[in-house]
Amino acid sequence: MVALMQRLFAGIVVAVLLAACGHTPGRSDGAPTRKLNPNDIKDATPQREPITRAGNKSPYTVLGQTYVLLPSAKGYRATGIASWYGTKFHGESTANGDRYDLYGMTAAHKTLPIPSYVLVTNLENNRQAIVRVNDRGPFVGNRVIDLSYAAATKLGYADKGTAFVEVAAIDVDNWPPRTVPDATPPVTAPLLQTPAQQSAAATAPLNPGPSTAAAPISATSSTPAVANAATVDGPVPTAFTPGNYFVQVGAFSLRDAAEKLRARLANAQQYPVSVQPTSAAPVLYRVRVGPFAERAAAERVRGELLEKHMSDTARVVENDRAR
Repeated sequence: MVALMQRLFAGIVVAVLLAACGHTPGRSDGAPTRKLNPNDIKDATPQREPITRAGNKSPYTVLGQTYVLLPSAKGYRATGIASWYGTKFHGESTANGDRYDLYGMTAAHKTLPIPSYVLVTNLENNRQAIVRVNDRGPFVGNRVIDLSYAAATKLGYADKGTAFVEVAAIDVDNWPPRTVPDATPPVTAPLLQTPAQQSAAATAPLNPGPSTAAAPISATSSTPAVANAATVDGPVPTAFTPGNYFVQVGAFSLRDAAEKLRARLANAQQYPVSVQPTSAAPVLYRVRVGPFAERAAAERVRGELLEKHMSDTARVVENDRAR
C-alpha cells in the first residue's frame, strides 16, 4: 500500500512534468544502470493461481475515481497507452504484497483480478510480451497498463516512456494454446491499427481493379496461400508466381472484420487474397495478398494498393514474419 501511495503521488508529479517539460513517466522515474537485451528477456509463464485477498478490494477509489474489478480476466481485451515504472519502486510492495522487481515481467492494471496474465502487443512496432499482473495502476490519463522496466524494454519503448498497445488476457486454464491449423509459421503481432482503423479498413470503399479480378478465396481452408493461388477463378496475371512474399493489408482481432476486407480486396484487384490466422493466442486474422516469388513484385503490388487507396498500412512480409 505504501508503494501504491508513492506511485499515486508520482503520477501527479509526472502529470505536471509532462505538461511543463514533456518528460515521459519512464524518465521521471528512472531506468537501472544495467541495460537489458530485449532478445534475452523471457516472458512470464502463465499458470493457474488463486486470486489473492490483497490487492483485490472492489470497489476502490483513487484520486476521486472509483474502480470496480472485473469478475474474471477471461475475454478481456483493450487498447490504449502503456507506461512503465522502474528504480523508484524497485523492492517496494506491490498491491498483492509481492516485491516489485523492475527486471521481472510484471504489470499494474486498474481492474483485472490479481494475479492475472496478459499478452501485451506494442502496436507501434509489433513486439509482444507476456506479463503477470500483480499491482494496481496506472492512474494517469488514459493509460491502460503500467509495465515493469524489463517488459517495456522487451516491447521496445523503455527509452520512449509510453507506447500504444493492445492488452489481451490469457486463459490460463487453456495454456499453452492449441495450435490453430495453419500451414504457415506464426506471426507474433498485428499491424499498427486502432479499433477505429480496423473498422474503417473493413468497410472503406475500394477503387475497382482490373477486369480480371480474382474470385474470393475461402478463408475456411487450411491450405497455404501457395495452394490458394491455383484455386483462383479466371486468369492469373503472368507476372504472378507463388513464392515467399506477401502484402499484409491488415491484422484483426475479429475474423468478421478480416473477412469483409478480404472479400473487398478480392473483388477489387487481380491477385489472390487470403485470411491467415496466427498460431499464437490470442488469435489474429491477417489479410494478405499474394504470395509473390520476388520481393520487388510484392513491393509493386503494395504500391498499387496504396495508390488506389485500398490500404494505408499495407506492407511486405517475408516467410510469414512481419518486417
